[in-house]
Amino acid sequence: MKNNFKFLFLLLITGLTITSCKKDVVDDEPTAFKQVDDYSNEAIYEWNETFLQVERYAAGYRPGPAPRAVAYMGLSAYEACIAGMPDFNSFNEYWAGFKVPAADATKEYHWPLVVSASYEYLMPRFFNKVPSAQEQLIKTTAKRLNDKYKAEVSAEVYDRSVNRGKEVAEAVWEWSKTDLVGHDHFLDPFQGYDWVAKYKKAGDWEPTFPGPGKPMGGVWGKARTFAIKEDQKVCRKPIPYSEDPKSHLYSQAIEVYAQNTPSLSYEAEWVGEFWSDDLVNLTFSPGVRFLAIGNQVLDREKSNLETAVWMTALVGTSCNDAGVACWYSKYYYNVERPESYIKRLIDPSWEPNLYNPLTGDEGMTPSFPAYPSGHSTMGAAGAEALGYIFGYSYGMTDNCHRNRTEFEGTPRTFSSFEEMALENAWSRVPLGVHFRMDSEEGVRFGKDIGRAVHRLPWKK
Repeated sequence: MKNNFKFLFLLLITGLTITSCKKDVVDDEPTAFKQVDDYSNEAIYEWNETFLQVERYAAGYRPGPAPRAVAYMGLSAYEACIAGMPDFNSFNEYWAGFKVPAADATKEYHWPLVVSASYEYLMPRFFNKVPSAQEQLIKTTAKRLNDKYKAEVSAEVYDRSVNRGKEVAEAVWEWSKTDLVGHDHFLDPFQGYDWVAKYKKAGDWEPTFPGPGKPMGGVWGKARTFAIKEDQKVCRKPIPYSEDPKSHLYSQAIEVYAQNTPSLSYEAEWVGEFWSDDLVNLTFSPGVRFLAIGNQVLDREKSNLETAVWMTALVGTSCNDAGVACWYSKYYYNVERPESYIKRLIDPSWEPNLYNPLTGDEGMTPSFPAYPSGHSTMGAAGAEALGYIFGYSYGMTDNCHRNRTEFEGTPRTFSSFEEMALENAWSRVPLGVHFRMDSEEGVRFGKDIGRAVHRLPWKK
């Protein structure tokens, strides 16, 4: 009996010891918090949609400040979430002066709240001169998401997550200010360039009308880039200027002229209007068109939040660098528009096909040099970013302008993002605002820039 008692006692002690050891092991293991890819893309998707609606009415953001804003807001969300994205690297101190606070890896964060807090801080700062309806839209998006996410977490996690998004956004905003050309450029998009002083010979750019009579974005080529250096801002040389009817340039002018002489075909008009995105108050700008396309992919694929964060940062930085380099090259080569060449040498009564259905202005040409095409360069960079993430053979229907009544916005279907970029580039020729060389070089240049951006050390 005594021996049985001893045996039971030893068995009990052994069991308690094993249980205690197991408990100690469990206590030493880190808590498995949710990662960014455990959440839906909602926070990014909703803020991207808000961005597109706000930027549509934002004067001064075309061509460069809009994609720049996408880049900085996207980068802020990326850095704010990096602790919950184990396959990705932080860019802290990668660029001169770029410093962001680190998250506490031992604490829980609600990553959609982090993202939303970052956008809530930055969007009204990047768009601080927009109509009141757009200001209210930003506030409405912030409140809707904030109220939803607040109900999903404890007060402690809520406060920590909001503070995380805000502290990174503050750091990114302060860094944005150190870009003396890019920051607040939208306040005067015609600053710093005297076109009269730069006009030296036939073939140099001069204003066309209707239009502002002065060049837009003349100094934008000096704004900050993320992946390309100063010597990478110059694209290949354009076709040499010539007035000889047998020359390459003259034949390209005839190609533009023939698009609407005697009349523009329905298909050409559809393509031109579908990709135009030229006009404030009518659509978002061409520099962020591929963000709108990317957002459609997020919705279609039900992508997670990590993919959405990366897509926005990659498209933003790609289009930013493409815009800066394109405008550097535009004013470096200073090539006139087809309208000027055709009216001087072929038909003085000819008009391009770009018109503003809001004002009734017809025969418009954007007010900056032709070569290379901004649509083509930024579009190819954006397409490269989307192809890198979602696949280079990804096919889809682009619904960017579905149900528009001011122009032909009927959706068009494509087999790849590159096909989109090529049609976007070509659309500028039948519209009458670019030579073929502007569009072809823009595609090549933009693709190279997009590849330079995705070669940044995003992933471990």
